[in-house]
Amino acid sequence: MKNTLFLFFFILSNLVISQDNRPNILFIMSDDHAYQAISAYDDKLIQTPNIDKIAKEGILFSNASVTNSICAPSRATILTGKFSHINGKVDNIFPFDTTQITFPQLFQKAGYQTAMFGKLHFGNNPKGFDDFLILPGQGHYINPKFIGKQKDTIITGYVTDIITDLTLNWFKKKRDKNKPFLMMYLHKAPHRAWWPSPEKFAEFYEKEFPLPETLFDDYSNRASAAASAEMNIFNHMHLMQDNKVYPKTIQQMGDLVKDITYTGESRKLKKAGAREFYGPFKRANKEQEREYRKTLDKISADFTEKWPKMSDEEKTIWKYQRYMQDYLATISSVDDNVGRVLDYLKENDLEKNTIVVYTSDQGFYLGEHGWFDKRFIYNESFKTPLLIRWPNKIAPGITNDEMVQNLDFAQTFLEAASIKAPKDMQGESLIPLLLGENKKWKRDAVYYHYYEFPSVHMVKRHYGIVSKEYKLVHYYYDINEWEFFDRKADPKEMKNLYDDPKYQRIILTMKKKLEKLRKKYKDSDELSQKYLY
Repeated sequence: MKNTLFLFFFILSNLVISQDNRPNILFIMSDDHAYQAISAYDDKLIQTPNIDKIAKEGILFSNASVTNSICAPSRATILTGKFSHINGKVDNIFPFDTTQITFPQLFQKAGYQTAMFGKLHFGNNPKGFDDFLILPGQGHYINPKFIGKQKDTIITGYVTDIITDLTLNWFKKKRDKNKPFLMMYLHKAPHRAWWPSPEKFAEFYEKEFPLPETLFDDYSNRASAAASAEMNIFNHMHLMQDNKVYPKTIQQMGDLVKDITYTGESRKLKKAGAREFYGPFKRANKEQEREYRKTLDKISADFTEKWPKMSDEEKTIWKYQRYMQDYLATISSVDDNVGRVLDYLKENDLEKNTIVVYTSDQGFYLGEHGWFDKRFIYNESFKTPLLIRWPNKIAPGITNDEMVQNLDFAQTFLEAASIKAPKDMQGESLIPLLLGENKKWKRDAVYYHYYEFPSVHMVKRHYGIVSKEYKLVHYYYDINEWEFFDRKADPKEMKNLYDDPKYQRIILTMKKKLEKLRKKYKDSDELSQKYLY
């Protein structure tokens, strides 16, 4: 009898172990995907039905933000649950502190099967992954190279499709069905220089998009940092790299093209010999090149005909339309491919026990304030899309406006998987908000710190505090200026109210809160000196 009971409990215990019911996690992240370019947030520019599906079946965060709006630092914060000054990755130059524990390491140790495919952006050997193929650095859109655990490889095709193929191949051939999984499915798109697939390139070139209200912002009523930044569409967007005008076309225009985009590209034009594009297009094979040239020929013909006749304002609009055509075309491919993965989950009975997250490493300017790129604490780059689906846990179709950050992802995933989070992580688990227990959420403001100056785009170093109602910013290093915005009264952030008498009491309160946050997160002016160039 004793032997029979022992055998019964032995079999039962093994059955429980083999049926690990902890949730799977599919973490989907794009690079520089503006929330304005997701139709669940705003449908003026593009329809993204597959990404929207995550929001319709889960939760959309309207006040999600980053701690530092630049690629590698954002990713380091996501992996560690710590601010840049703690994990060392304050910008794309300073090294990541490799002694830091990342949440995938904890998942792997806890028995999850872990994999990463796509763009990590820093480091060639990510810790905590059973399997990975990642792009080196920025990677390429066309026929990209991948760094693997066993070997590196070049794969023919378009990068968004390839990253999805790799992800689906892992699900089909490598997934251990007896273990829960953590899959990090990371897109390169829509990072600059926005090369769409040939078919999307042709499709979106025929489209025209509405202009943002602040496209011709003159940067008055702001601190000097806005006016001195170098990411204005007219002055700093490249005709060749960004707008895809043939080098030979630009050279033939001669004195008719005198703006900074020509001067700044003269060295590259010379190197290209007025024959070919540098960068990703040079990776195309002959068949791919033929398909791209169908649209490239049209772009250069349009440029040749219109540019000499246009005013500076009309040139800005022309460059904006070219920017949107390519940027949004790359997003259309991302949405198509997200749909492929979501379909696989549904068709293979993985949907019910999988947390699906869609986000970006930061926001992006789509012509607002006349800009492209990111970096500033202003809304378009500070805010990031965040949509989460967790069947039978998150009520479908809800929106949450609490102040959450990418700092919170690690602790959220760890709690969902019943894995203890290290005490030195600095975020807050979003689980109460996901479960509708909003009263348990105590945070009313978030902290931001941007470091990369002097560098590309010349956005001044700054830190600040943001609540639902207000935003207080301090620019430092080579200037000492403050900005204060009433986010409710001035959602486009066009007027600095720092010297307005009516707001002085609120500003004083926000300054005190800012100092408390800096102390809480162990940041200081002295520590900032460590990260000067």
